[in-house]
Amino acid sequence: AKKDTFPYAGSVRPGKQSPQRVVIPGESSSSKTIVLPDYALDGRPKKGSSSPLLPWVIEVKTPEEIEKMRASGKLAREVLDLAGRAVAPGVTTDEIDTLVHEAIVNAGAYPSPLNYHGFPKSCCTSVNEVICHGIPDDRKLEEGDVVNIDITVYLDGYHGDCSEMFVVGDNPDPKTKALLQATYDCWIKACEFVKPGRDYKELGAIIEDHVVPLGFSTVRNFCGHGIGSVFHTTPNILHYRNNEPNGQMAAGHTFTIEPMICEASAKVLNWPDDWTATTADGGRSAQFEHTLVVTADGVEALTAKNENSMLQFWEKESQVYKGFWMGTSDAAKSRAAEVNAAVLEG
Repeated sequence: AKKDTFPYAGSVRPGKQSPQRVVIPGESSSSKTIVLPDYALDGRPKKGSSSPLLPWVIEVKTPEEIEKMRASGKLAREVLDLAGRAVAPGVTTDEIDTLVHEAIVNAGAYPSPLNYHGFPKSCCTSVNEVICHGIPDDRKLEEGDVVNIDITVYLDGYHGDCSEMFVVGDNPDPKTKALLQATYDCWIKACEFVKPGRDYKELGAIIEDHVVPLGFSTVRNFCGHGIGSVFHTTPNILHYRNNEPNGQMAAGHTFTIEPMICEASAKVLNWPDDWTATTADGGRSAQFEHTLVVTADGVEALTAKNENSMLQFWEKESQVYKGFWMGTSDAAKSRAAEVNAAVLEG
């Protein structure tokens, strides 16, 4: 075998990948026929690619579209919860990917990452210094690792996208705990800012101003994005202070906020696999993501947690919001009050 001489930054190395899966339309165990996204077979997304929108032109979803996105968001959350519960020392990220793939297909949906621009797996698993787009493989998770699992499902023609951090074992070191708490808190602060009439560009400063005084840095190479029948579209959500004309929030907009925060440098090293992005110095990185919908009275997380979701230490100990954050709309707040009463007591 050819020796791998790539100058990796940290201790994570690429493992062996299992063969890439293909979803056959109609292979679901539910009564639904699986609708494939337009890139499923050839890897090339077509919808919206021929006429890129100006950065401030943002699709307003109809109520019917938002209902479909609620369904895809709910499924994405259920799959993410399932994946998170599987995280343990000795488990491989490929085993997690298999669980994810089967759960999505059995629900009558398509795992959006699979073959998107040729991505070989059904979710992204980003361990330790991997910032994003880690490819599931045969590396076993180790006690003390942190892993971001990023799930997107394509259900009935609409994508739902979310990610969360999971600690392997029960004992994160203090520096890792601080990184996870800061990443979670800056993300929730940014989510709370969303309401009609505000500028998307303001979100970046909220994130940067929270993490920089704590000694952390925010990644500039990847951003949040509009989402709907297309996986990635306008608006672009930059997670650092910026003055980009990325438009104004309005009811019916759907998009993700997904800051990537690093314990030291936010410079990126791209692996030869053309996907995996790690920190250039090998420091750890963390990320959270929701798909959000702007409502007349605020914002709702379409990928919000539910009464069966796992309560993580950063949700218990947050000074920004305790429990599961579901949004700022009246509907989201009353649902959160009900669920959190049960979850935080437990």
